[in-house]
Amino acid sequence: MLDDRAKVLLKTLVERYIADGQPVGSRTLSKETGLTLSPATIRNVMSDLEDLGLITSPHTSAGRVPTAKGYRLFVDTMLTLPQNDLAEWRELGEGERLSGEQPSRVLTHAAQMISSLSQFVGVVVVPKGNVVFRHIEFLSLSERRILVIIVTPDGDVQNRVMHPNVDYSQTQLTEAANFLNAHYAGLTLDAVRARLKGEVESLRSEIVELMQAAVSATDEEQEAQADVLIAGERNLLLVNEFSADLNNLRRMFDLFEQKTQVMRLLEGSGQADGVRIFIGGESRVVPVEDVSIVSAPYEVDGRIVGRLGVIGPQRMAYDRMIQIVSLTSKMLGNALSHHR
Repeated sequence: MLDDRAKVLLKTLVERYIADGQPVGSRTLSKETGLTLSPATIRNVMSDLEDLGLITSPHTSAGRVPTAKGYRLFVDTMLTLPQNDLAEWRELGEGERLSGEQPSRVLTHAAQMISSLSQFVGVVVVPKGNVVFRHIEFLSLSERRILVIIVTPDGDVQNRVMHPNVDYSQTQLTEAANFLNAHYAGLTLDAVRARLKGEVESLRSEIVELMQAAVSATDEEQEAQADVLIAGERNLLLVNEFSADLNNLRRMFDLFEQKTQVMRLLEGSGQADGVRIFIGGESRVVPVEDVSIVSAPYEVDGRIVGRLGVIGPQRMAYDRMIQIVSLTSKMLGNALSHHR
């Protein structure tokens, strides 16, 4: 437990270090806190904080910097969140821009927007079953092997191979594709699945089975290759903590190349509501030291379908990052819900 004096000094030290990136000395703390404490008293408190593992002293300076443990105590108990929305958000009209785009572009734009506002790395986990199709075709390859060709509203072409339990003629495949294109084009696969469940009685069983198999095959492919969108990796080149340590920078870029690892980092908090903050070095959740992640879930029609967040150095303005991911998650959820 820290007394009030130690809390004020630690909070001031963390805020000053986040702002300047320079080790904080006793004289600076004396000026910033306004406490009527002698330099000797401040040094004693600083020594106590160092013994508790909350701050440390770099070899090249008499000042101190926060540790992962110190950052954790700061964000959990001392962080004050501003009440107003981000001014840049209103000026850019980001909410309106998100609402007017196709789902795939909404997701991409959300990652780019997080990166632009934070000046770090923006990441968005793409929800499973979120593929929207403009056109679909079934092509018989051989016995019980069917190629599913999906064209998205953006013109992207995705191919899946499905293995149904029964044989279908090319005529049946064409009939099923025509029905899907006529009645379900523009919907997500989740929405198609829901509609199929409600319309089973009015359709011939072989068409229903084929379309349900196609949706399931596509979902299984997504399950194996669930995607995460990453934007702004090059921003890390401008961060002192990474540019000064090439090994750290290399580990970060290796991490981004392994997108599944990034996805695990974001999903490490499960489906929990609200913003979560992970600080590298304090646990196995974030394997790279000097890295922090601020993440939040986003919902579609009231159901959590994915997470998004900021990846950057431990020395980040956590209050601002929380604002960025909170606003983006709300706007992203609203935009995707409008397309359902």
